[in-house]
Amino acid sequence: MDPLKSKPEIRRGPVLARPRQESSPNRPEPQPAWSDWLASPAGQYVMRWETEQLSRLVVDMFGYFALQLGFLELDALQANRMPHRIRVSIGRDAQAAPGEDRKDCPKAPDLLVAGFEELPLESQSVDLVVLPHQLEFSAAPHQILREADRVLRPEGRLVVVGMNPLSLWGLRQSLSSRPFTPFLPPTGQLIGIPRLRDWMKLLSFEIDSGHYGCYAPPCRTQKWLDRMHFLENAGDRWWPICGAVYMVSAVKRVRGMRLIGPAWKKRPAPKAAPAVAVSGRSISGRSIGGGTIDRIVRDPDIGPSLDGSGVSDRTYSRGSGVILPFRRRS
Repeated sequence: MDPLKSKPEIRRGPVLARPRQESSPNRPEPQPAWSDWLASPAGQYVMRWETEQLSRLVVDMFGYFALQLGFLELDALQANRMPHRIRVSIGRDAQAAPGEDRKDCPKAPDLLVAGFEELPLESQSVDLVVLPHQLEFSAAPHQILREADRVLRPEGRLVVVGMNPLSLWGLRQSLSSRPFTPFLPPTGQLIGIPRLRDWMKLLSFEIDSGHYGCYAPPCRTQKWLDRMHFLENAGDRWWPICGAVYMVSAVKRVRGMRLIGPAWKKRPAPKAAPAVAVSGRSISGRSIGGGTIDRIVRDPDIGPSLDGSGVSDRTYSRGSGVILPFRRRS
């Protein structure tokens, strides 16, 4: 099944039928500010860590179709070995400025869409979806996760990369008011790991691994970033959840069921097991194998007895309540 097959007639509700609204002044436009920030020393520092971690993470994820949504400056699927690797970008973000050199533009996308909230892909047709810094820039991060869940096959993989609000960088960004200038590009909101875990649990995603990185303080110059490089090993050991960037890998779990049909063939009822006679205690009487005999009853149906009376003897044991045949010894 080709995941790029268009769906012109399929509409899942009135929301999909509405035309796309123009960007409002309050909605952040991430691409220009993000591209400028990536050219800074701090942006290159983050790019190197994310490229290294993604190369280790996606190299052993197998399937047929891999999908990267946005942030094409980072080649998240470079180390992946799937035959079809699709890079998706929003139309306005993929446009090069007039007179700008082509080599300075982001990597050319394979698919242009109006937004990541509605993808022109078939349901359950993709094996891997990578979301690099898309939830924090989107006005509807829940819808992006739901759309990724829709296009992923059962046991498909989802990789989310984002900025950690519980870090020095997140703290510095929260102080982005005068006289402080914002350190990170303007975003809608920074989403932490606990909040992301709750969202994934509602969509039946199971997180199997996570990584934190970039423990250096928010420095703007390469000189100070180099001086703080020793914090990488120390932070990974002593305060691992305070990294500036996190990377989460999750698996889509779909609960299966096994249909049990009617029993067309009637099985014969099992035969009852024969009762085992166990002698018990008695107030008075003759003993039988460690027990006692309560009384002797003449039973003409068994046969002659040893005393010549022509009637066999049968005993009752009070402990077991089972008739015990008894024959006297001569």
